[in-house]
Amino acid sequence: MRICFIGDVVGAPGKRALRAVLPELLSRENIDCCIINAENSSHGIGVNSKIITELCSYGANVITLGNHTFSDREFETEIKGIKNCVRPANITPPWPGRDIVVFDKGNERLGVINLLGQVDMSPSADNPYFKADELINELKEQRCTSVFLDFHAEATSEKQAMGYYLDGRVSVVAGTHTHVQTADERILPQGTGYITDCGMTGVYESILGMDIETSFTRLVRKIHCRYEPASGSAAICGIIFETNLNGRCVSIKRFCEYE
Repeated sequence: MRICFIGDVVGAPGKRALRAVLPELLSRENIDCCIINAENSSHGIGVNSKIITELCSYGANVITLGNHTFSDREFETEIKGIKNCVRPANITPPWPGRDIVVFDKGNERLGVINLLGQVDMSPSADNPYFKADELINELKEQRCTSVFLDFHAEATSEKQAMGYYLDGRVSVVAGTHTHVQTADERILPQGTGYITDCGMTGVYESILGMDIETSFTRLVRKIHCRYEPASGSAAICGIIFETNLNGRCVSIKRFCEYE
């Protein structure tokens, strides 16, 4: 199975770039399944059912989320009816929504899971490693041939630890949340694909997809104000990987496509 995973979509510019670039990218790369992290797709924070429908119209098959899952409070109700959306599973008390999403393609079955890190993250999460063990066992019972984890975390050490912890037990561990694509994509010793962060989908000339001057107000002048998505040309960042029938990752590459 050939799978495309796209990092955090930031606001309207990120969605615009997907509309312009994604269909051709999926066709050119012969992608079987497209997974998109959409937790920042609603004006830079949160998501809603309308946006998820929009992303699916561009080619998304599965949606993952993160710490901003319910920044739009109406989504707490909406998520219950969305079958292809998975939110972080290791939150206490449990959030509404799905712990896993399963995608079928021919004789192959892909299980998609989403976890939050514990280092410098809010809301606080339960142990993601133990939760990963639990979810992987559940996906085995559902006869998934491959497993993909979107690990939404701040600390690079925590992401690398997850990669090695799950090496040989999942197909790919892909980091999100920091919005800066890392150059460490590789296949770990036991056959799990790994990257610390897939990057973001949003305006390139920005600070993590947000307006530069607004960020200066908060970071330099220490004045609280609402972050605003940047305007300008946007790019899509992510990874493309391939799995075999044993669920091992046989290739992984990062990409950045400009609109």
